[in-house]
Amino acid sequence: MATTPRIRWLIPALLLLGWLVIGGVTAPYAGKLSSVATNDNSAFLPASAESTEVNDMLAGFTDSDTVPAIVIAERPSGLTPADTEFLTTATAPLAGTEGFGPEFSPPIPSQDGQAAQMFIPIAAEGEPADHVEDLRNALASPPEGLTVLVTGPAGQIADLGEAFAGIDGLLLLVAGVVVMLILFVVYRSPILPFVVIISAIFALGLASGLVYLLASGDILELNGQSQGILFILVFGAATDYALLLVSRFREELTRSDDKYASIRAAWRGTIEPISASAGTVILGVLCLLFSDLNSNRSLGPVAAIGIAASFIASMTFLPAALALLGRTAFWPLAPKHTDSSEPSSTHRFWAAIADRVATRPRAIWIGTLVVLLIGAAFAPTFKADGVAQTDYFLGSVDSVEGAEIQAQHFDAGSGSPTWIIADAPQGTAVLDAVRGVDGVASAELVQDGGNPTVVDGKVAVQATLTDTADSLAAQDTVVAIRDAVHPIPDADALVGGTTAIDLDTRTTAIHDRNLIIPIVLVVVLVVLTLLLRSIAAPVLLLATTVISFAATLGVGALVFNGLFDFAGADPVVPLFAFVFLVALGIDYNIFLMTRVREEALTHGTRDGMLRGLTATGGVITSAGVVLAATFAALAVIPLLFLAQIAFLVAFGVLVDTLIVRTLLVPALTLDIGKRVWWPSALSR
Repeated sequence: MATTPRIRWLIPALLLLGWLVIGGVTAPYAGKLSSVATNDNSAFLPASAESTEVNDMLAGFTDSDTVPAIVIAERPSGLTPADTEFLTTATAPLAGTEGFGPEFSPPIPSQDGQAAQMFIPIAAEGEPADHVEDLRNALASPPEGLTVLVTGPAGQIADLGEAFAGIDGLLLLVAGVVVMLILFVVYRSPILPFVVIISAIFALGLASGLVYLLASGDILELNGQSQGILFILVFGAATDYALLLVSRFREELTRSDDKYASIRAAWRGTIEPISASAGTVILGVLCLLFSDLNSNRSLGPVAAIGIAASFIASMTFLPAALALLGRTAFWPLAPKHTDSSEPSSTHRFWAAIADRVATRPRAIWIGTLVVLLIGAAFAPTFKADGVAQTDYFLGSVDSVEGAEIQAQHFDAGSGSPTWIIADAPQGTAVLDAVRGVDGVASAELVQDGGNPTVVDGKVAVQATLTDTADSLAAQDTVVAIRDAVHPIPDADALVGGTTAIDLDTRTTAIHDRNLIIPIVLVVVLVVLTLLLRSIAAPVLLLATTVISFAATLGVGALVFNGLFDFAGADPVVPLFAFVFLVALGIDYNIFLMTRVREEALTHGTRDGMLRGLTATGGVITSAGVVLAATFAALAVIPLLFLAQIAFLVAFGVLVDTLIVRTLLVPALTLDIGKRVWWPSALSR
């Protein structure tokens, strides 16, 4: 037997060594991403937002370097002097220390005598969540029967940070365990799942290192949502690409004794569909760069980096590892070289599915389409007009409970004022207009020594709203204030503050959704046209994916509105779901149709479809289940946004995998015939 040339194992060995170095350098950054993430809405607004302009001008009127924490204390039987004394003495040592303002407000009792509130300024820079934790610790032992909670904008930032804290550990653990279990079932091997997981871990390390460098250098903004989606995308995409490569490698090992020749053939056979898949997803998520909302725009490059890292690891580290392991990777069910054309049990199953579709293609695609359209009929009932920040959380948190208690005893907007900046000569007119708006509890000009404070010819009105500052009702009041002050001649009035920031974030997100969805459709259509060298097939594939998304949105509406009784959804939920489902759902059609086209060149469109569905059925189904399971892992983070994204993407991927790719697309292709490749030569 001839000796294997050294170069055949040396190149894979060097690739593995290179990845060990890359992993050693970049892996620690996965745990450091939270340190460069920002979860404050004001940081994500575009510079053109009205609330951003106000925020920039507030420095002359108030301490804009702080964010208020509101301490709420309640005793239903009535506050006692000991309760008030506790609030004062517990918080006094923090005044003027690092992260806290020099002065705290005294306890302000409610009119019913059952509650009191204090306003604690906390530094906006650095880690406000850490200072809120210090405040909560100082108030941790109140007198018996007294409820003390920390709420307000600072309290919400702290609770958001606590929710996102599980991304580094719990999310990765759950996603990794889920993927491992599925891979054990798919491969029935104790070796191969670890090889695939290691490939995904290297991809995550590479992506995390790059994102960390860009975020720490202020080149892009990173938030907890983007971080969680990055982790899930990398695990899901890397595993999907691995499944396709490993499946083809196993197929080639049955044709050859040479493991090196087999991995070369498998790599060549999968590089085009995997490249097309990765390229489609990258271009799809980069469409988010057209967003006006900084948080949406930053997710584009973050997700693109994750997909690129998954592609690089899957097409370099994984082939190198498989080349060295050979058949051992599949132990104890190692494939054997055989000249028999007898298909595997998996192929026999999918051959039966293909035959069933081929017998009545028109009935199958019509029936499948009707089912999807029934689901899509409920899509208009999906509520995505925004939710209050207190509805962001799943479960109970201090900031939500505190806001509810505050609303029972005080003007709910106290402590988080709405600011109106206007030209000084019209300050009184603006003040009168604000006071006349329903939903405004009180409004005053900011004064210094009894006279209005004037900064660069501007005055500021501070308004307290009757509704909780983060509620949709408060946002409606801000809209009414803007409608009242904008028409005042020569006032040049602008409205900002915490509620205005939430409002501008919501309206900008709606604008982004309406702008980006058509752009994604055009980009994906162009990619498919270039890949399949056809117009009819890409239009068909894109139409089926859009119908699948609409059905998913309809089912999501039924689940969210009925089963879980959610308050609604953020406008970016359907946008993110659409971007990921269209980009990722097209993946499976790419995997299928590139194989179908390859077979059709030799066997014709009908046999090509049957052969393509038979050959790819098992691996695409496994890939879809893995991706759905990894996205479902996002639900372990107790935030409404991520739970809704987890359901929509997981459910939508399963619909694409099990219904659209298995039944609808094959049946339509068989019914249309070779015309599906129009106008290419294959259609003739």
